[in-house]
Amino acid sequence: MSELPKTFDPAAIEAHWYPHWEQAGLFRPDRPQAEPWTIVNPPPNVTGSLHIGHALDNTLQDILVRHARLQGKDARWVVGTDHAGIATQMVVERQMAAKGEKRTDLSRQAFVAKVWDWKAESGGTITGQLRRLGCSMDWSDERFTMDPGFSAAVLKVFVQLHREGLLYRDKRLVNWDPGLGTAISDLEVETREVSGSFWHLRYPLADGSGFIHVATTRPETMLADMAVAVNPADERYTALIGQQVRLPITGRLIPIVADDHADPELGSGAVKITPGHDFNDFEVGRRAGIEARDMLNMLDAQARVVQTADGLIPAGYLGVPGNDAKAPMDARRMVVAALKAQGFLVPHVDKDGVEHDAEPRRIQTPYGDRSGVVIEPWLTDQWYVDAATLAKPAIEAVRSGAVKIVPKSWEKTYFNWMENIQPWCVSRQLWWGHRIPAWFAEDGSVFVAETAAEAQAQAGEGVALTQDEDVLDTWFSSALWPFATLGWPDNTDPTLGGRYSNDVLISGFDILFFWNARMMMQGLHFMQEVPFKTLYLHGLVRAADGAKMSKSKGNTVDPLGLIDRYGADALRFFMAAMESQGRDIKMDERRVEGYRNFATKLWNAARFAQANGIAASATLEPPVATLAVNRWIVAETIACVQALDLAFADLRFDGAANTIYQFTWSRFCDWYLELIKPVLQGGAEGGDETRAVAGWVLDQILVMLHPFMPFITEELWHALADPAHPRSNDLIVARWPMADARAIDPAAAQEIDWLIRLVSEIRAARTELNVPPGARLPLYVRDASAATLARLTAQDAVLARLARVDRIDGDAPAGGALQIVVDEATFVLPLGDVIDLDAERSRLTKAIAATEKERDALAGRLSNASFVERAKPEAVEKARTDHSEKMAEAARLHAALGRLG
Repeated sequence: MSELPKTFDPAAIEAHWYPHWEQAGLFRPDRPQAEPWTIVNPPPNVTGSLHIGHALDNTLQDILVRHARLQGKDARWVVGTDHAGIATQMVVERQMAAKGEKRTDLSRQAFVAKVWDWKAESGGTITGQLRRLGCSMDWSDERFTMDPGFSAAVLKVFVQLHREGLLYRDKRLVNWDPGLGTAISDLEVETREVSGSFWHLRYPLADGSGFIHVATTRPETMLADMAVAVNPADERYTALIGQQVRLPITGRLIPIVADDHADPELGSGAVKITPGHDFNDFEVGRRAGIEARDMLNMLDAQARVVQTADGLIPAGYLGVPGNDAKAPMDARRMVVAALKAQGFLVPHVDKDGVEHDAEPRRIQTPYGDRSGVVIEPWLTDQWYVDAATLAKPAIEAVRSGAVKIVPKSWEKTYFNWMENIQPWCVSRQLWWGHRIPAWFAEDGSVFVAETAAEAQAQAGEGVALTQDEDVLDTWFSSALWPFATLGWPDNTDPTLGGRYSNDVLISGFDILFFWNARMMMQGLHFMQEVPFKTLYLHGLVRAADGAKMSKSKGNTVDPLGLIDRYGADALRFFMAAMESQGRDIKMDERRVEGYRNFATKLWNAARFAQANGIAASATLEPPVATLAVNRWIVAETIACVQALDLAFADLRFDGAANTIYQFTWSRFCDWYLELIKPVLQGGAEGGDETRAVAGWVLDQILVMLHPFMPFITEELWHALADPAHPRSNDLIVARWPMADARAIDPAAAQEIDWLIRLVSEIRAARTELNVPPGARLPLYVRDASAATLARLTAQDAVLARLARVDRIDGDAPAGGALQIVVDEATFVLPLGDVIDLDAERSRLTKAIAATEKERDALAGRLSNASFVERAKPEAVEKARTDHSEKMAEAARLHAALGRLG
């Protein structure tokens, strides 16, 4: 055995073992005859760096991968990065801007080449950081969504979906980012509450008989209004349905339509409809028979007001020269001024009777999470996938159990979204990404093909074609991740056969629809098989106070900093122990530090083993044991394996982590090692047996703990090796323990559990009664059964050592004594020679009175409805916690007083 250093140094261990595992090829699946087990990593952005959410997600995945590998399965963890169209293009454009350059200074081809150069130079940051976390990914087969093979799969899917009528070009509203100049997904929209206004307008009826009142937070959009909607059940407007109003400023006539979107209980019950600039209005407009091609679009790509229903803004219109574009806020001021001047603005009267142009409001406003500008609903021509058709098999897969969602509570959300799914916009106005394989002829004809030559063949000779400038949404390509990474459609990967369907997918709940559901849709359509059998959705890692982490709040946590301070093993164990099936995790650095202390305790236990001749086990089966303490620890080990197996089967990461933690810290380190010291250090009979059992149990701990704490366990696995029986393999590919119930001895378990209860009771009582730690107490027993007397005889040396008592036969002398009841027996420990009994009774009585006073005061606060309802939730929760603690303390003190006979 190589002697372990006195101090546990995580950094040194991590720096040694990860390169060893990777260079030895131990992350690659190499057991072709074994049961296959596959998982894919949600590909991080190539621009990304490790954040705390990545740390959680990848830790959970690595735990499962390492566990499967230890079970002897041919475990494969598919790894790679996503080309992240918007994020990557922004990074490169920012670098160019710093040099005074613009993307448009280059040709498209030159710019894309520059992005590839950036990727080669700076695009692998996060992969190095995943290594620091200990992720046992198959790096030899790392993928990238812009690799040639993957790109071929993307083009094939696009073309096939188009051929099947499931992908088409359409004019619809999209989330438009004026800062980036592209459509974006809902996931890239960040809603913020901002100060705004609510304007009330009067639209005159065309026949001059009166007005209809509407309200809006965006008065400038009235230039593109196409209708006013009222609820068909609203009797105030029944007679007006079908009539027209004359739009203020422009004079254009628009109809009054009936639609349930108008809520009679809100405002006037009438709503202005701008189908080209509001998602709800778009649907109202379509129900009213307005075709998308006829909907008015008043904005340009920078969200400037450039046109109205009457074409470009005419000279003098809104007081601006012809063809001048106006920023939204400028246009708003002009529109409001014009409405006011013409008498169409209804003033808001505040509580003091003062008139204002508008009513102040807090408004939920969409912003681009990268650009930081306001997102506009914008009417454009884009490519769409018929998601509703593709969703049907994915819905059935969950209903039938072919895909199991954990936790099950997410199923309702999944079904609700999938059953109401909208067409999926898959085109983006970028240069970096998979360019859409569609070519346009001058007459507007479109030819979709995987290559330009195929498109030309479709169009015919002499037809000039121009390829679509847009690229595909990054989520479109990442939806193919489970099968495109495995060589589809060419099946170039020899291990593809039978290995496509992943055993489990782990991801945050926030990408359930953007990635998980779309993988299910594409996988079922193209592979006729679910892409994963189980979908595990974890929660968010939040700040210590429960707030969502964000850079703007300054409450983010750097996982690499935590690794620097406490080691990767401690951070990983924290993530596992706190992950409770989808519930959010509150970041608590003290807990991370606590798990570093746990690793240190294991380290010291291994050093104790080395110092006492305990080495690695020479057998997979538990050694033959005759001593009760050894039979007990073998049974406890088997019970731990059983509990872990159940926790892994149910994906209870917290349950698994807490099981191995309690067994290692409490049963093995705190009790077993203490219980065997008399045998190891006192020359008692059974030393060889005990060393063999202890070495076997320590081996099982290292194997069971390895998925959670891979670095320290691998180090100890080798450090404890007996030179006479060298390890034949690294721990990462060892064998998972078998939960063999035949090794459980109930009688031994009962005996040692009794001993632990007795020692614990004596120790607690000594502490409560202020007995000096070094004082030895006489121990008398009363009413003991023959079985208890036999146990006392067998465990006399251990009891004397751990409880600092000397057993004496006969009756206890009269006088004050500590009394403990365990099962049928009463154990009496006279205290008169050790402490002042009267003083101790007085101390306990005063402590009880003080504690009960605090307890009752807290109970009074909690019974006060005003406090519970009005106080901050954290203050109420603290009061409840304090009350529980005072109740427990009072009970403990009463028990201590009662023990003084």
